[in-house]
Amino acid sequence: MGNNISPEIEESALSDVKDEIKEPSMYRVLLHNDDYTTMDFVIEVLMTVFQKSMEESILIMLNVHRQGRGMCGLYTLEVAETKMNSVHALARKKGFPLRCSVEKG
Repeated sequence: MGNNISPEIEESALSDVKDEIKEPSMYRVLLHNDDYTTMDFVIEVLMTVFQKSMEESILIMLNVHRQGRGMCGLYTLEVAETKMNSVHALARKKGFPLRCSVEKG
């Protein structure tokens, strides 16, 4: 089979495909302060669910404590929702009311 497509048509088709491939929207995952969840548990969640270092986890936990919320990361919607669900499951298991949310970045 020979290639009978003109270079102009091929260029146009490739250009159309490139236009259709867009970067996925990114979403922030946030932890919210409450009066019951321990700082140690928040640090544990940040290290296990979000793979943060001890230092990063402490800084984020302090933001949650002082500012009412802290950003854990920026992810595609599916990953952000999975992480949020993991936080809620871990918190429930330990008996903490820790709240996590997802918002468009």
